[in-house]
Amino acid sequence: MTASSPVRVRFAPSPTGYLHVGGARTALFNWLYARHTGGTFILRIEDTDFERSTQEMVEGILVGMRWLGLDWDEGPFFQSQRLELYRATAARLVESGHAYYCFCKKEPEGAPSLEGAPALPGVGKGGDFPKKDRDPCRRIPRGEAERRRASSEPAAVRFSVPEFGSTRFDDAVFGPIEISNAEIEDFVLLRSDGVPTYHLSVVADDLDMRITHIIRGADHVSNTPKQKLIYEALGAPLPVFAHVPLILGADKTRLSKRHGATSVIAYKDEGFLPEAFRNYLALLGWSPPDSTKEIMNDQELISLFSLEGISKSNAVFDRTKLEWMNAEYIRALPVDELSERLLPIVRAAGYDADAGKMLRITPLIRERIKLLRDVLTAADFFFVEELPPYDTALLIPQKGDLAMAKKALERAREVLAHADFNHQALDQALRTAAKDMGLKPGQMFWPIRVAVTGRTASPPLFETLEVLGRETALKRIEVAVGKIN
Repeated sequence: MTASSPVRVRFAPSPTGYLHVGGARTALFNWLYARHTGGTFILRIEDTDFERSTQEMVEGILVGMRWLGLDWDEGPFFQSQRLELYRATAARLVESGHAYYCFCKKEPEGAPSLEGAPALPGVGKGGDFPKKDRDPCRRIPRGEAERRRASSEPAAVRFSVPEFGSTRFDDAVFGPIEISNAEIEDFVLLRSDGVPTYHLSVVADDLDMRITHIIRGADHVSNTPKQKLIYEALGAPLPVFAHVPLILGADKTRLSKRHGATSVIAYKDEGFLPEAFRNYLALLGWSPPDSTKEIMNDQELISLFSLEGISKSNAVFDRTKLEWMNAEYIRALPVDELSERLLPIVRAAGYDADAGKMLRITPLIRERIKLLRDVLTAADFFFVEELPPYDTALLIPQKGDLAMAKKALERAREVLAHADFNHQALDQALRTAAKDMGLKPGQMFWPIRVAVTGRTASPPLFETLEVLGRETALKRIEVAVGKIN
C-alpha cells in the first residue's frame, strides 16, 4: 500500500467463541489506530468454520463490541456470504500457475486421508504435506488436471510454494522476519468441498476491502509468510503487518479460562465500566509516549496511539490493577451518572429501589466500591425491610460490653425520635448524648451503626441514618435492643 493510502483496518473474529480479552484488545488497537489516523474500521466475521460457528457467538461478539464502545464504520461482513470471491481467487491462482489441483485422498504408501485432522507426524493441520516433500499432484500436467476436474473428480486447490529462496516481510512491531521457502508446505487454499481455508479467505477479503494495515495477535506471525506469497502471486501490494504481543496470565502462560479469563460480557456483568476496560486493555502491550500516565480517556488514547508504541514483549493481565483502574473511573463519575448505572443492578437483584433514593445513596458508597456490582454488598441494607440476622456481640463497642451497647442504643432511640432528621443535626445530637452519658463518640456510634446496617463497617453513619429515615432507623434500633434483653 502506498504511504498516502487512507488507513483501512479490520477486526475479523471467528464466531466459534465469545469475544474474549485477547480479541477485544486486538479490536481496540485497530479501532484506536483508525480513529488516530482518521481511517476506517471494518468488522468482518470469519464464519467459514461451519461446524463450530454459531449465530449465538456472532451476537455475543456484536454485543461485546457495542459494550466496549468500539463502533465500526463498515460491516459486519460475513465470510459465509462471500464464498464466490474465494473460489474465484483460487481459480485465478490456478490459472496463473501459482496453485494447482490436488486429487490426493491419501499420502503415498496408503497413509490415511489428508482431509481433516492430521494423522501422521509432519502432516500439517487441514491436510498439508510435510514441508520437505512437495505434493505429487504438483507434477500433474495442467491439461490432465483440468480434464480430471471437468469429470467431477474431487480436488482441493493448493498453493505452489517456490522450492528455493525465502519469504521475508517487515513487521511494524517485530521488524524483519524471514523464513526459508523449504520450510513452507504447499498449503491448501480451497478444500475439495469448495470451502476456503483461512489463508485464502483472509487475503481475498483484505484485498477486496482494501485493508492497508493488518493489526492482529502475534500468534498469526507464522501465517504471514504464506499470506505474503498469495499477495505476490495475485500481483497485489502488501499491507502493513503489525503483530501485537500475546496476553499472559500471572503465571506467564497464555491467558485462558483457568486464569479467570472469560467473555468480555462477563466483565460487564461483574460491574466493570467499559471506559475503564478500554483504558486497561489499551495498556496491555502498548505504552503512550509518557509511559507514567495510566488513566486516559478515549480522546487521549486516540491522540497518543501509534504502532511504534506497541511492545515486543508479552503483556500480563493483572486483575488487581484492572479493579483499581475501574475504581478510579467510578470515583471520577458524576454522582447522577454513577447512580443511573447502579440503579439497574439493584433492581435486577430484586430490590425495590427508586431513582431518588439511589441518587442519595450513591455519594455514600462511591469511595467504597471497585465494581458496579459491589453496590449489592455496600448498600443492600438500604433496600431491605429487615436486616439479616447478625451476631449480638457485634454491638459491643471498643472497651465496652453489652450493657454499654444497650445504654447507647436506648439513648439513641430517644434522640432519633425527636431530632431533626438530617445528618448535621443527627451528628450534633448524638455527640451531645454521648458526652452527657460519659461515653466516647465511638462507643456511642458503634452499636448504632451495627443496629441500623447489620455490620461494623458502613458508609458515614449520620448520612446513612438520614437516607434510612426515622421510622426504619428506630425499628432497627428496637430490634437491636431486643437482642440484648
